[in-house]
Amino acid sequence: MLAYIVRRVWQMVPTLFGVMLLLFVLFNWVGGDPSYILAGKNLSAEALAGIRQQLGLDLPLPQQFLIFVKQVLTLDFGTSWSTQQPVSTLLHSRIGPSLLLTGSILLLGTVLAIGIAALVAYLRGSLTDRLVTLIATCAMSVSALVYIIAGQYWLAFKGGWFPIMGWSDSTLDNLLHYLPLPLLLGVIVGLAPDIRFYRSCFVEELGHDYVRTARAKGLSEPVIMLKHVLRNAMIPVVTSLMMSLPYLMMGAMLLETFFGIPGMGKEVVMAVERSDFPVIKAITIYIALATMLFNLLTDIVYKLIDPRVQLH
Repeated sequence: MLAYIVRRVWQMVPTLFGVMLLLFVLFNWVGGDPSYILAGKNLSAEALAGIRQQLGLDLPLPQQFLIFVKQVLTLDFGTSWSTQQPVSTLLHSRIGPSLLLTGSILLLGTVLAIGIAALVAYLRGSLTDRLVTLIATCAMSVSALVYIIAGQYWLAFKGGWFPIMGWSDSTLDNLLHYLPLPLLLGVIVGLAPDIRFYRSCFVEELGHDYVRTARAKGLSEPVIMLKHVLRNAMIPVVTSLMMSLPYLMMGAMLLETFFGIPGMGKEVVMAVERSDFPVIKAITIYIALATMLFNLLTDIVYKLIDPRVQLH
């Protein structure tokens, strides 16, 4: 296991280098020159030259790339071009709200989806199963933006049950007042596809021979579902969960934007609008690293769930 982990970590190096190179090329070829944006209406040659020198954009591209590699290795991405704050300080202040929001959505949504999916899989072919599947299919066809706007209008503006938007410095205040509505809407948006996917996993496992053998031994259906089916169906479920974990730090862009939550998702939107390359590259590198690490963690969890899985 240790040799496998070391080998996988070593394989991450060229992948990370490729991400850095692609990000650098896209920014310099597609992103435009941020000095024009930062200069505003003062477009004199002297002002532009001063801004380019301050940002290091007057250096040769290979030298700029080497500086970028050094920043990645030290995880020090300098200062935001738009706010003049250290990028690490800026992102540290944003990751808390995003983790609180997306972590709550992931935890509550996963528990509900697995429970409902296991129930309808157990009742497969029944009216309940068909009704839940139909509702989930219809819910998947509705845009997340529709849920957010409708929920914000009817539940917050018209009903007055929740604040329309806002965020506080107090975690308890956020949990009690500002988080419930975006949490509810985030769970609703993700619940339908998760139920469909998890149900298919459970139904597939219920058709295997070991389930028939367990029934022939006289085991009750709840024991079969919880002890046998659930464990074997967890491999694709774990894959789905692990693939979503790296994006916890990204937050939910639409929810954060509409509800005024100062998280990573909202910061990404603002950084793109301002061509704030230090913030963009920091977030991109963090997500790339998190994705590679969670892929490795997924394989390790596979081995713990099913010892028959071979790691290569």
